[in-house]
Amino acid sequence: MTFLKKKAVNIRKDIITMLYHAGSGHPGGSLSLAEILTALYYYAMRHDPKNPSWRERDKLLLSKGHACPALYAILADQGYFPHEELLTLRKFGSRLQGHPQLGLPGVEISSGSLGQGLSIANGMALANRMDGIDSRIYCIMGDGETNEGQVWEAAMTASHYKLDSLCAIVDFNKLQIDGKCCEVKDMTCYDAKWKSFGWETIEVDGHDVGQLMDGFDKARAVKNKPTVILAHTIKGAGVSFMENKAEWHGVAPKKEEYEKAIRELDQTLAKIG
Repeated sequence: MTFLKKKAVNIRKDIITMLYHAGSGHPGGSLSLAEILTALYYYAMRHDPKNPSWRERDKLLLSKGHACPALYAILADQGYFPHEELLTLRKFGSRLQGHPQLGLPGVEISSGSLGQGLSIANGMALANRMDGIDSRIYCIMGDGETNEGQVWEAAMTASHYKLDSLCAIVDFNKLQIDGKCCEVKDMTCYDAKWKSFGWETIEVDGHDVGQLMDGFDKARAVKNKPTVILAHTIKGAGVSFMENKAEWHGVAPKKEEYEKAIRELDQTLAKIG
């Protein structure tokens, strides 16, 4: 568990470093994904960096595409492409654009137009069933993203077809670009909304790797319906001056902020031991 905790912190360091060198990007919603992606790629998912097109692989769809620095960091850490390529984020001609694009090893969909990922995940899960492939589809969405009506159409479809190989993960950090999610659209009884659409719901602390691992195990055991993991997180997690701040949705750190953030993350690593 210590190993995974350290991995999540190092993912955060890579996120901050990428964004600082790019001069633009989305730190808040990237930082909140560190433990989720660590638990997925180091525990839950069946994948092979040496064979990204492996037919039997589990697939991760990052519907909230603006948080791609977190995805790039974990993919580089896993060896899908060279770690030094992270510093090309958002540069002209780079494979690491501001939203994920097909062509980069490990990226399953071009995403960023919010609300579409779950529909694509449905299609992949149905295709696997038709082809007799026993693999899982994971789809990460933002809580603000679920304001989109297409998400609920897809939720209804997944339930109708009993897509038990599908596991959605909501990065439930309570903030979106316009402020608090609950003030933009009411988030009351959020778990009950998913249940009413026929989904198994699992709530976890999205910064607790152990809870995430247990959640993925429970999701794998569910039959005849899809599962959604509501991962309660903190936007900007791990960097004190970014935490719970909606304004860090799309602003890269300046030099002093970058240096302060790295110091904080190094201190966190030292405490983990």
